[in-house]
Formats: sequence, C-alpha cells, structure tokens
Amino acid sequence: MTGVALAVSWSDPSTIGYPVLFGGVLLGSIIPIVPTGAVVGAGAAVAMTTSNLSLPLVILLATLGAFVGDVVTFAVARLGSEAAIRWIARRQQADRLEKTRLQFEKRGWQIIVIGRLIPAGRIPVLLAAGALAYPWRKLLLASFGASLLWAVAYSLLGIVSGGIFDSPLIATLLATVLVLLVTVALNLVSRYRNRSKTETGDRS
Repeated sequence: MTGVALAVSWSDPSTIGYPVLFGGVLLGSIIPIVPTGAVVGAGAAVAMTTSNLSLPLVILLATLGAFVGDVVTFAVARLGSEAAIRWIARRQQADRLEKTRLQFEKRGWQIIVIGRLIPAGRIPVLLAAGALAYPWRKLLLASFGASLLWAVAYSLLGIVSGGIFDSPLIATLLATVLVLLVTVALNLVSRYRNRSKTETGDRS
C-alpha cells in the first residue's frame, strides 16, 4: 500500500511542480545557471490554466526560494573564504563590483531591492553587502521584501499568459518568452544607463 501511495503521490503534477519550482529558484539564486524568472512565470501560467498548482503557493515558494538563495550568497560573501567568494564572482566584472560597492555605502536596502529585480544585478549587490559587513537584520528584511516583489513581478507575466491562453503548454511557453523579453529589455536599459553615465563622466 505504501508503494502504491507513493506512486500515486508522485504522479500528481502538484507534488512534482512545487519542489521543482522551489528547487529551481533556490539553485538559480545561488548558481546563476537556471532562468529563475522563467521558472516562476511558467509556474504561474500553469496555476492560471490548471488546478495542479495554486498561484499563492507559487508566489510563496518562489519568494522563499529566492530569499534563501540570496541569504546563502550573502553568507558566503560575508563569512566564506576568498576562494568561495571568487567562485561566486567569477563571471562578474571588477569595475561593476567596485561601482556597486560604492553605491551600496550610500543606500544599502534600496540597492538590495533593485539588485534583485534587475537581471545580473543580484550577485554584485550581495557581494558588496558581504564585503561591507552589512548588518544581518537589515539584509534579511530587505532581501525578503525584494524576493517577494520579484516573485510577484514574474508571476504577473505568467498570469497574463494564462489569461490569454487556456492551454497550459502554450501559456507556459508565452510566459517564458515574456520573461526573456523583459530580461533583454532590462539589460538593454541597464547598459544604456551605464554608457550614458560613463560618457557624462568623461565629459566632466
């Protein structure tokens, strides 16, 4: 009976979907190899088009996965060895890390929120926070709020796609495409702003 119960349990899409959602966001928040925004958007799209997933639970698990991942990254930056910090920062540009560190000294919690919402901004921010020994209490509060905003924002893309299409597959594909388009747009805006600041600095 136990084996049958387990087989039935793991054939339930919700049983598989929730751990995949949480694990994917958590892993992608520590090692940026998983498109976490697409995972959340797809989960929200499935929740909108089927009864297999609950939208509030999708948002909650996405928030917790992002929050735990950010806390782990911050802990490594603050308490870890130099080798561990170099491993996390291996794909980050040195000038970007230094620029983030200078900005962090002025407005810490705001940078944490912005870093979570902007693609490729999270790791430099958390490394700067660790290097500057940012207080744990402030980090936890700011990181949880940022993770919640991030989860809601990417869930909205899944909600939009689920509202357009009744098919879970099509809605999930559309949510993934929307997430990728938003990510590309944010990257372009970030590059344009950085280029404008650089040109302004050169003129002055």
